[in-house]
Amino acid sequence: MTKIAVIGSGLIGRAWAITFARGGYEVALYDREDGAPAAARQYIASVLPSLAEFDLLGGDQPDDVLGRIAIAASLAEALDGATHVQENTPENLEIKRGVFSELERLAGPDTILASSTSAILPSAFSEHLKTRERCLVAHPINPPYLVPAVEIVPSPWTSAEASQRTATLMRDAGQSPIVMKNEIDGFVMNRMQGALLDEAFRLVSDGYASPEDVDIGIREGLALRWSFMGPFETIDLNAPQGVRDYVQRYKGIYQTIGPSQQRRVDWTGPVLDTIEADRRARLPADQLGDRQAWRDRRLMALAAHKRQSDHDTNS
Repeated sequence: MTKIAVIGSGLIGRAWAITFARGGYEVALYDREDGAPAAARQYIASVLPSLAEFDLLGGDQPDDVLGRIAIAASLAEALDGATHVQENTPENLEIKRGVFSELERLAGPDTILASSTSAILPSAFSEHLKTRERCLVAHPINPPYLVPAVEIVPSPWTSAEASQRTATLMRDAGQSPIVMKNEIDGFVMNRMQGALLDEAFRLVSDGYASPEDVDIGIREGLALRWSFMGPFETIDLNAPQGVRDYVQRYKGIYQTIGPSQQRRVDWTGPVLDTIEADRRARLPADQLGDRQAWRDRRLMALAAHKRQSDHDTNS
């Protein structure tokens, strides 16, 4: 059985452990903080029955998946025999540079060293390494066991083999890799999300719409299509002759809108008071945890629906 080392057992690390174990891999979970891996494994045990309820364990039982997750007593033990390392330490460049130095020293020469970082370019934490060609970013949307997209981000010196091996691993684990050609700040998903958030903040700040109306526009509008297709397929299907026809018909609309979208709003300015007041009126702070649990169950239901729908459509 292929072994995956998950380094760091916090929010992202424990989610990756579920993802890889569900995919049939042996997972070694390690954290420098005493007791953290045991707490993570206990959390995982509490989540697996819900995933089984929605048939999201690939036909396995919760105990089968949990049985593939072992706690490693040391970093060396976690890395011993691992073909892939998924690092999940804090978003701090110096910490990651130090961790990757240790990973390079202890991991086998053919082991891929991947970081879950959402903001740090792979070149920044790998430039000092002797075997930096095997280092890259594999950034998920949390939790990856419910949201399959994962960004494979190479540095200028990451080998094509390392990127392809990682993409293959992710596909085999049930994920949907975005194999980037070059590194860029924000990668793909945060750049697209950032563009949408910038416009959302502008619309509220300039008094054109309330926070809830913006949320309705996504929740009850665009997201219904975006839950099963991306922006390019959307416009390809929104004109009789496809994407070129769409551009010829509607490019003028977006050219008119464009200049007004160049000004950034200070997210920490007065608009934040408006948005926070609206959100807390709709969801008191002491109910955030319950709503997060609700969100995860909705994601489970959506994942189950999409899988069944894909099966029914393709059968």
